[in-house]
This record gives sequence, C-alpha cells and structure tokens, in this order.
Amino acid sequence: MKQALFMAVLTVFAGAAHAADQMRLAVTTSFHNSGLAEVLLPEIAKDLDMDVQLLVVGTGQALKLGRAGDVDAILVHSRAAEEALVAEGYGTHRREVMYNDFVLIGPTADPAGIKDTETAAAALANVAGSQAAFVSRGDDSGTHTKELSLWLDAGIDADGFGPWYNAVGAGMGAALNTASGLNAYILSDRASWLNFGNKGDLALLFAGDPVLFNQYAFLPVSEARHDHVKSDLTARLETWLTSDRARALINNYTIDDEALFVFNAK
Repeated sequence: MKQALFMAVLTVFAGAAHAADQMRLAVTTSFHNSGLAEVLLPEIAKDLDMDVQLLVVGTGQALKLGRAGDVDAILVHSRAAEEALVAEGYGTHRREVMYNDFVLIGPTADPAGIKDTETAAAALANVAGSQAAFVSRGDDSGTHTKELSLWLDAGIDADGFGPWYNAVGAGMGAALNTASGLNAYILSDRASWLNFGNKGDLALLFAGDPVLFNQYAFLPVSEARHDHVKSDLTARLETWLTSDRARALINNYTIDDEALFVFNAK
C-alpha cells in the first residue's frame, strides 16, 4: 500500500542562542507530539552544549533519512525495521531508551464494542465487522506498521477495506485530529493521546494487550556508510539519553499524573 510521505522539519535551539555543536536527529511524530522533546532538548543543550536539530517524520521516512546519510542518528519505534537498518550497515547499533504502549481510541459510545474485547486483534475485528469509521496513519510509520500487523493478527486483508477506512498519510497529531473530526476509531501511542488537546467525543477504549508494547530505540548512522555524519556528537547524545539524568526526566514527565514513557536503557 503506497502512501504519501509526510515530513516536517523542526529546528530547536534550546538554551543559548548558539551552541558549539549541532547535530541532526530524525524522530517520530509520536515522540514529538508527546511533548517530551520540549523537556529533553533544553537539558541536552545545557549539559552538552549541543543544539539538536529534529527532523520530525514517520519511522519509515526516518529510516530513509538514515540510509541517505541526511541525519546523524534516529530515534524511532519499529524494531524489525531498525534491525534491518543495522544489518544493512547503515546503522551502527540499536540502543533501547524508553517505552510506552499503543492504545485504541474511539467514540465514547463505542459502536464497534471494542471496550470489552480481550485482544487488540479482536477489537479491530469488531471495528471491521461493524464498518465503523477508522482512521489510519497510512504513512509507513511505526504506528502504521503496528496497525497493519494487528489487522493481520485479526485475519483481515487490509486490501479489502471499504470507505469506512480512512488512511490519511500523516503524522500522529494530524491523524488524531482527523479521528476527532470523524468521531472515528484510531490506533495511537499513549503519549500522543495524553498530550492531544482536541479529543472531542473520543476516549481511550482498549489497552493492555502485550502486543501493544511500544519500544523506542536510538540508532547512530554509520560513519562507514556516510563519512560526514557526526559520530562523536551522536555518541555523546547516546550516553546522555541512556544516563540517570535522562532517566529522571523521562520517568517524571507526566500529564494528569500519568507517565507518558518509561525509561529502560541498559
């Protein structure tokens, strides 16, 4: 299924007007929509004297940027695709940093009756069976990849979707806005949902299936493939992101007393 790629570039000069060092990091729209970047980047600038330029894209596009050498590192959430990048020699390694989970959002009235299902696949089977409106990222992101795998788990052929299925080819925030406007079901990461302000009549209806685990990992782009990448800055950032300093900032980032991420770097 070919979908249009969405790309937004965000440059954050956190702290001083100019720092000695600058690097480019591709991150997922879900990470950016969570608001965590606004917490971490000023502290990175303060501790490392480093400006981190974020390229905010879906995971698939982030990996393409890494393969092309257009960024120095990647922070994404699609393990199989990440491992493929490393196996192909474009990423030096994969370092887990933090996790949260995916959740199914939908109309408060729950016309598809997903609230009491036992698995995420069963919940999506109910949506398809009822032909209730569903919004998909449709952008080759980690969230989109997870959604497609859940349809497969449910035994449903994505190529046979009808007009109830709306693939928007956009980031998490835009997709949630569409779902709110259509009063539709959608798969979201928990952090983006908690930080989303336009909930309308939508509610979190299903969570807790272990298959919805959502791991974020940091991948430096290989200097052997692209000799211009800033491996020294990438290494410094990785050390910081996996430090006790980052642990405290990540674990203490909450909305309405609910944590958005859990630090699990080793």
